[in-house]
Amino acid sequence: MQVVLDMREKELEERQMEMAKILTALNAQREKLQSILSAQENNKNNLEILNTSDNLDIPQIQSHRDYGVRLSAEARNQERIILNTEAILKRKQQEVLQAHQKVEVLKKLKEKQEKEYYKEFLQAEVKEIDDITSARYRFQ
Repeated sequence: MQVVLDMREKELEERQMEMAKILTALNAQREKLQSILSAQENNKNNLEILNTSDNLDIPQIQSHRDYGVRLSAEARNQERIILNTEAILKRKQQEVLQAHQKVEVLKKLKEKQEKEYYKEFLQAEVKEIDDITSARYRFQ
C-alpha cells in the first residue's frame, strides 16, 4: 500500500511542478504583452508629437504607423498565446486535482487499514491475555 501511495504522491509532485512551470510561462507571457502595450503607447505618443510638429517628416510618420500596425499584430498574437496557455494551465490544474484526490483516497484507505490492523492486534492481545489467565486459573 505504501509503495502505491508513494507513487501517487510522486505523480502529484510532478503534476504540481509542471503546473508551476506553466504558471511561470504564463506570467512571462503576460509581462511580454504588457511590454508590447507599453511600446504601443509610446509609439502612439511619438506619432502624435510628429503629427503636431512644425516639420512633417513623412517617412518617419510612416515608419511609426508601420511599427504601430506590427505592434498591434504582436499584441493580438500574444493574447492568443496567453489564452492557449491559460487553457493548458486549466487542464493541468484538473490533473493536479485528480492526482491529489487519488493520494487522499489512498491515505484514507491506508488509515482505515491501519485502524483495522490495530483493532485485530488488540483483539489478539486480549485473547492471548485471556488464554494466559485461563491457563493460570487451571493450574491453581
